[in-house]
Amino acid sequence: MNSNDLKANLINLLKEVNCVKFGEFTLASGKKSDYYVDIKKATTNPKVLKAVAKLTAKLCEEFKENEEYENLKVAGVELGSVSIATAVSLELEKDLLIVRKKAKSYGTKNKIEGELNPNDNVIVMEDVTTTGGSVLKAVEELKEANANVKAVFVIVDRLDGADELMKENNVRFIPLVKVNELKD
Repeated sequence: MNSNDLKANLINLLKEVNCVKFGEFTLASGKKSDYYVDIKKATTNPKVLKAVAKLTAKLCEEFKENEEYENLKVAGVELGSVSIATAVSLELEKDLLIVRKKAKSYGTKNKIEGELNPNDNVIVMEDVTTTGGSVLKAVEELKEANANVKAVFVIVDRLDGADELMKENNVRFIPLVKVNELKD
């Protein structure tokens, strides 16, 4: 399947699991909205996870051409993006990283779990973006650990500023689906 077919399949699956709700909602960013993307309904569904993994893998093929694929790793932000990153990690057969929001207060006290070496290439998986602030924090954590963040992939972009924020911070932003593609 080509990327357009994979994307159409993902859109159909997201609609099937009814992950867009209409009404009055307060988002994590504090903004009010007349719709809500209940992405957990999607990211706990094996068919959706498989579709996300296949589409992301297809879009990552260009990294193979640029020799960025050899030491590529897949990162997910706890908790919402870990299942997504795991599915993509399995599809690509690349190591998984988990970026914690806060370091543990015990044990290793790591903020990044998994094997991350200086100059490893990393793609970051996110479930939904509004302004992009939370995923940018994860990108910054990875960069502080000397990772080369190649791109942020998001299942659904709400078209509320994440793209602009990523551009301002020189981060390639790849939404698999834009919210307006789910509204019809």
